[in-house]
Amino acid sequence: MSWLVGQNSAQQRLAERFRDLLRGPGILRLPGAHDALSALMAKSVGFPALYLSGGAYSASRGWPDLGLINSTELAQRASDLVRATDLPLLVDVDTGYGGPLSAARAARELAEAGVAAVQIEDQAMAKKCGHLDGKALVPAEELQAKILAIKSVAPSMLVAARTDALAVEGIEGVIARSRVYLEAGADLIFPEALTCESEFRAVRAALPGPLLANMTEFGKTPYFSAEQFQAWGYQVVLFPVSSLRVAGAAYRRLFAAIQASGTTEPLLGEMLTRRELYELLGYAGYERIGVRGPSRKEGAL
Repeated sequence: MSWLVGQNSAQQRLAERFRDLLRGPGILRLPGAHDALSALMAKSVGFPALYLSGGAYSASRGWPDLGLINSTELAQRASDLVRATDLPLLVDVDTGYGGPLSAARAARELAEAGVAAVQIEDQAMAKKCGHLDGKALVPAEELQAKILAIKSVAPSMLVAARTDALAVEGIEGVIARSRVYLEAGADLIFPEALTCESEFRAVRAALPGPLLANMTEFGKTPYFSAEQFQAWGYQVVLFPVSSLRVAGAAYRRLFAAIQASGTTEPLLGEMLTRRELYELLGYAGYERIGVRGPSRKEGAL
């Protein structure tokens, strides 16, 4: 069987779990997890699925969100998150890293990592954060071709089609493009950087199927709650970079304290204890594995 068209039973299982969550009675809140530790913490407080943002992953490597990462790098990080949590994961693949064949390769690599769903957008390269000005779009038919390519190599993988059309073509462009993406087989529509309730409601009124809202901080979308998005008919809400922003501020506070006072003691109350960290990582289970096995005889190799 060709590598590009093989199937992965673990990925299919997680994709079906993601579909079940979409069919659930309430809105699915997806926290961004930029590494395995943040993913484990999200799981520990009860989140049933996770999101890996291209912007957050880029920032975790010290890079801006300008399309600098590639599919193999992203798949490795996604594998870390899935392996650590065994939760359905939605992964941001930006523009698909090229044409339809590149998007298919990205989907196949992510399927091998066990990823349940991918999000792909209709920006032109070099892409920007969806909440910045100056974005350019590709023709809708280009993203349509990429969605078809993804579905051909990973049919069980869900596809969230993101459109950045609002700032370029208005709400009419958002709706028109979304219809093209649904016809290509998109499972969710992600209208990026909407600015008010009426725009969210207009998209819902015009389109069938699940819709995804993005609640990123410091962007063009006001701070609506998950409950508000649910009331407007949305099935998923992302909090894509929140954990990384909080972690970054905590790093700064800690390092400033060490530089100023030479001790971390005043910040102990803000830290995971050794016990908490070990419990999160499942330390005891690893240790039990390490001490098992036949006893060694003296002189044995």
